[in-house]
Amino acid sequence: MSIAIQNISKSYGTQKALDAISFSINKGEIVGFLGPNGAGKSTLMKILTTYLTADEGSAKVNGFDVSSQPKDVQLSIGYLPEHNPLYLDLYVREYLAFNADVYKVATSRIEEVIQLTGLSTESHKKIGQLSKGYRQRVGLANALLHNPDVLILDEPTTGLDPNQLVEIRNVIKNAGKDKTVFLSTHIMQEVEAICDRIIIINKGKIVADKKLEKLISESTTQIIEVEFDQKVSETQITTIDTIHSYTTTNGIIWELTFTTDKDMRPVVFDFATANGLKTLQLNQKNKNLETVFREVTK
Repeated sequence: MSIAIQNISKSYGTQKALDAISFSINKGEIVGFLGPNGAGKSTLMKILTTYLTADEGSAKVNGFDVSSQPKDVQLSIGYLPEHNPLYLDLYVREYLAFNADVYKVATSRIEEVIQLTGLSTESHKKIGQLSKGYRQRVGLANALLHNPDVLILDEPTTGLDPNQLVEIRNVIKNAGKDKTVFLSTHIMQEVEAICDRIIIINKGKIVADKKLEKLISESTTQIIEVEFDQKVSETQITTIDTIHSYTTTNGIIWELTFTTDKDMRPVVFDFATANGLKTLQLNQKNKNLETVFREVTK
């Protein structure tokens, strides 16, 4: 077991950031860790990386206890925090050489991670001269430097452009072939592209923990997009049977959310007919991770 968490709780004053959460992750899994802002994601990652101590419960990384064996844990993990701390006055190679010396790894590894993270063209520059996207690459290169068994990545694709996203996504996926990757992000498309298992946390509690495909297939949320030929009021819309929520920009085009397995398009069509409306378009949106996320965190 690469990561094993048992009944971890953590409070800040009267606010409970983590409430007796438990899960485990096997080697070779790439797990997406999702949740709204303030749900407890970064707190858990800081506990796993020994930056914080839990109030209750236990956690092990690569078989080492985060409380009693912090040095062993630190040597087992590569960590990219949300706010990537870098020495901006150092050159890229200089910074990686400094960390290679700390980890006692061969200098040849520096060139390997530079190539792996696509830093070759920027490696002669000072870190302070780099764009935010390239600074993220430096942080990821540093996390990979000592070839750790476990990668813990908090918002690893922040600031990357679409081309960089694809490149770093491939780096993370390739790393996941022989490592455990535990990553947090708000970009659902990235999670769908990289991860095969999803853990969702809300208000300090685990509200979902399943394989991506199963999580989406078991969702009861259904979103109907409809365009009427004239404006419809909120009072009218709320009369639709079992409607859960809705959004509109002009009262004509609506996005209607239901929590049922029943196809609600005929119901929406009947609503339009009963109110003397015509439907110019009526579609059911495909379920995706964002749909599930909304469902379990509302």
